[in-house]
Amino acid sequence: MSAHKLLIVDDDKALLGRLARVMERKGFAVTMAAGLEEARDAIKAETFTHAVLDLKLEDGSGLDIVQILHEHQEACRIVMLTGFGNIATAVAAVKAGAIDYLPKPADPDALAAVLLQQGSSLPPPPDDPMSADRVRWEHIQRVYEQCGRNVSETARRLKLHRRTLQRILAKHAPKP
Repeated sequence: MSAHKLLIVDDDKALLGRLARVMERKGFAVTMAAGLEEARDAIKAETFTHAVLDLKLEDGSGLDIVQILHEHQEACRIVMLTGFGNIATAVAAVKAGAIDYLPKPADPDALAAVLLQQGSSLPPPPDDPMSADRVRWEHIQRVYEQCGRNVSETARRLKLHRRTLQRILAKHAPKP
């Protein structure tokens, strides 16, 4: 049995399953929760050494889970993930008790390094980080999917011209 018990909370079930499998291969005993209520029940039932939380959930916020974890399991190391990153939410997550705040899609090696680091020093930079073009493309694709593949709505939310977005979507993904 692993000494590292990890709670992963994300309402994107496909991402939740993939991340759980990868983190299990990295030596974590993983418990998955698809929302605030499932996470609350898991926290009452088990003690976790680590947690990876999505900021925006269908039934609440990952910030609420940070508070619940710190009330029940003070030593738990928490990393917040989000596809909607901004400075204000990053500051709120760290103030609430998260040790780090990473954009989606998070590299599993970087995520494991952050969870397992000792002390307050930053982990080493990744050996092969995603290019800026790839990060931009991933973000556009995520928003496009969240808008139900509606080009006009996606363009409005990304503050792009609709035709510009159509050209971006027609191209192949940039190399990572």
